[in-house]
Amino acid sequence: MKAAYTPYTLNFITPGGTSRGVMRTKDTYFIKLWDENNPEIYGIGECALFKGLSAEDDDSYEAKLKELCHNVNIGEATDLSGYSSILFGFETAIQDYSNGGKRICYPSKFTEGKYRIPINGLVWMGKKDEMIARIDEKVAAGFGTIKLKVGAIDFAQELEMIEYVRKRYSEHELVIRLDANGGFTPDNALSRLDSLSKYGIHSIEQPIKAGQWEESAMVCSKSPIPIALDEELIGITNPMMMMELLKCIKPHYIILKPSLMGGFSGSLEWLQMAAQFQIGGWITSALESNIGLNALAQWVTTLEPRMPQGLGTGTVFSNNIISPLTQVDDYLAYDCDAKWQIPDFKWINV
Repeated sequence: MKAAYTPYTLNFITPGGTSRGVMRTKDTYFIKLWDENNPEIYGIGECALFKGLSAEDDDSYEAKLKELCHNVNIGEATDLSGYSSILFGFETAIQDYSNGGKRICYPSKFTEGKYRIPINGLVWMGKKDEMIARIDEKVAAGFGTIKLKVGAIDFAQELEMIEYVRKRYSEHELVIRLDANGGFTPDNALSRLDSLSKYGIHSIEQPIKAGQWEESAMVCSKSPIPIALDEELIGITNPMMMMELLKCIKPHYIILKPSLMGGFSGSLEWLQMAAQFQIGGWITSALESNIGLNALAQWVTTLEPRMPQGLGTGTVFSNNIISPLTQVDDYLAYDCDAKWQIPDFKWINV
């Protein structure tokens, strides 16, 4: 077995605004696995490093990718603990290669075009009028659930925006999820959540910054809106610590990004632990290209999701990889008649 990798920069069509800042590009890496006796058949995965958010975002990242490829080439194992996104990409490449190198990682009714995954529509932060226009666009496109990024602009304006949306669309017409990305503080979180609760909010992700377990536990216990943890889970891979976090904070939901949370294997462990505490959850993209999103969608299908998933990010990049993934109303589907168009990457052989 041989392995190689390549970096790739994704360009946003419209800059993506969050409480952590505005994103215009996102760097990622692809890894390729093949048999040198039959190089036309290969598996490809995405090592979706998320700078500023991934726990493994440091100077050793590319060195670890080189180490992995070198070890694959000589038939040795690599310790990927602490390198979640590399594990995510490696797992994907293995699954793809094992299924014939056709970008079918987890064969299912989804990859047969017989099942569609319910998804929410993502609305980036912006000025109030911009966000309202984007919300109207999502509803017109067929979305019944939207996710709004909050916590960066003036809170009074955010309330006005949400009030406008709720007056325009009832709770039966539109489910509203919020994501604060840690934009509130322990001191103002409950008052803000109380104000938001008047508008029939389904849930809010990460109201305060990660790493404040006691404060998060207090917010979860008193919040009138169900709380979902997201960034709080990143970098925690020890099963005992995972269990302690869930016991301490007691969130209503956990939101999993496999490329940030131990790959597919680590994410499944989180889901299984959460189920012991009757904690629900769903899967979201960490802004992967269609290579990573494809693997996510196929894996999610094996979980038989009931709630909308956060997989509606395939159309945010101008130079995304052309794939059979397609968005139909508020569903992600797989068009069996469409073809992958993998660019002629300059693979780095180690």
